[in-house]
Amino acid sequence: MASVVPFVLPGCSGGANDGGPEPLVVGGLPVTCNLTLPVACVGKDSAIKAGHATNDFRFEYSKYSGWPEIKESLMAGRIQAGYMLAPLVMDLADKKIPVKIVSLGHRSGAVIMVRQDSSYQKFSDLRGKRIAIPSRFAVDFLFLRKMLTRENMTPKDIEIVEMPPPDMPAALYANAVDAYCTGEPFGAAAQSAGYARVLRMTRDEWRNYICCCLTVREELIQSKPEMVQDLVNQVLGAGQWLDQKQANRDTAVQIAAGKRFFNQDPRILRFVMENPTDRVTYGDLRMIRDEFEELMQLSIEAGTIKHPIAYERYMEERFTKAAVGASIPL
Repeated sequence: MASVVPFVLPGCSGGANDGGPEPLVVGGLPVTCNLTLPVACVGKDSAIKAGHATNDFRFEYSKYSGWPEIKESLMAGRIQAGYMLAPLVMDLADKKIPVKIVSLGHRSGAVIMVRQDSSYQKFSDLRGKRIAIPSRFAVDFLFLRKMLTRENMTPKDIEIVEMPPPDMPAALYANAVDAYCTGEPFGAAAQSAGYARVLRMTRDEWRNYICCCLTVREELIQSKPEMVQDLVNQVLGAGQWLDQKQANRDTAVQIAAGKRFFNQDPRILRFVMENPTDRVTYGDLRMIRDEFEELMQLSIEAGTIKHPIAYERYMEERFTKAAVGASIPL
């Protein structure tokens, strides 16, 4: 297992590509919701090196620090593909930015964290408290709003502060916030350190939760549909492989923790993969219209999307309909 990672990393992360075509750069964040991307990248490169690939398309992971940066790069055409928040893609498409969702990247994976020594046991105990979210466009915010509605509360019953997820564990430790709602591994970072615990997680409260979607510019769809199809196949295969067995997740942790990908402590990534094992899931990447319509309605209620947007404006289903999960030879 250890020999696989150094063997394949250079070709899929900006190194030499043996004279083949230039790789497609795909933007992503160093979050476990984006874990299918490094696995897809490494898996495809390994298949090419082993002579098992049916084409020579390669994919290169490009790490971004936040959703606004990926959004700007996609808008400007600096990258042709990236993992993006579904509501952001809806908003961009509505503003005539030529982008389309072509696949999911994961399911579940968001948590609401509180201090280990706090008295909070029920979500309603957060009434009047200060809660951090990544952004009002983040689906984590919609998760928080769903929990508020369930407890007959409104956003006025709490104090919401926007904060970059990497800053949230330290803010909770310093009592600068009473809780935070975000994706992994930023919940696991505080939990594994011993000073925080999970109050609620999407796996229990919103099982079909989605946020990060593989998004591509329409020029790429028109000019290189075979490449887009192969990327979707690789992502789907990566998701199936990740949920196949725990050993595969251990391999994915080794890959993603490296400097060319997430550059994170592998112990924290492994904590996400094991506590519990379905904290984030990847095997079911079906794109279901009703789920996106629900996200849109929640976004309209939250005020981040101003009006309904036609499904076909931001969605391109043909690649997932034709998808065959690629074999991940790792």
